[in-house]
Amino acid sequence: MLPVGGRETGFRPDFCEANDPQSKGIAENLVGYAKSDLMVPQAPFGDLAAANAQAAAWCAEVNGAVHSEICAVPAERLVIERELLAPLPSLRASIGRHVMRKVDRLSCVRFGSARYSVPVRLIGTQVGVRTDDGRLLVIMTGTGQVVAEHVLVAPGEASVRDEHYGGPRPVPRRAVRPRTAAEKAFCALGPVAEAFITGAAAAGNTRLGPELAELNTLRAAHGEEVFGAALDRAVAFGRWRAADVRSILAAGHGTADPRAAGDALVLELPVVPVRPLSDYAIGGLS
Repeated sequence: MLPVGGRETGFRPDFCEANDPQSKGIAENLVGYAKSDLMVPQAPFGDLAAANAQAAAWCAEVNGAVHSEICAVPAERLVIERELLAPLPSLRASIGRHVMRKVDRLSCVRFGSARYSVPVRLIGTQVGVRTDDGRLLVIMTGTGQVVAEHVLVAPGEASVRDEHYGGPRPVPRRAVRPRTAAEKAFCALGPVAEAFITGAAAAGNTRLGPELAELNTLRAAHGEEVFGAALDRAVAFGRWRAADVRSILAAGHGTADPRAAGDALVLELPVVPVRPLSDYAIGGLS
């Protein structure tokens, strides 16, 4: 694990010799130093918060004094060395199988004969792919950022996440393609005619072709505006036959037009004087 951690963080691990305190440098007996100089003199602690506060004060005290090994104040030396330290590439250690993949035009990468989606902004770029505990992680090689995470799927399958494409995929809609003269004349009425044909086909109306001629006749007899309103009502109520449209036209404007329930109607009633019921007693009337 040490070589892997060193490769991920950009450090070279330097192993110490066994039973040789001098090879460990200033890291020798660090835990023992904290116990003897912090825990024993300042114990007992009231609670965890008090222990943490005293430990922070102790760290500031020992780091503000000159260290005998480096002959400098650790807090001041850290300010100088911080300019030479590079940021960590990632908080995740790259453990497991790691391969490079190019994001294709479908914003996917292939791994194990399966496809996994990544954000569309990465199309055409090289990303790292790593497996970890039944998951597949897609990682930016420059920053180490995990840009996509999937559950491993079987070969030939695909794992696609809608957020990688800006939202869910729109439902495909097949437009009506009229072929006969009656279909073309009926579809010229507009979207309401296409909705009627689509709904009738979905409902299983097998006689829609012969009935289109009758519907065109009703259109010519009543006019496009009246016929279009009747056709729109037939679509709203799921009536897919010419006889239904004829019945709607015969009903005229007297049919009800249902609407969704609105807000409650609140009325301010006037205040009128009232009399108690005792005034209406038989004894009181005499």
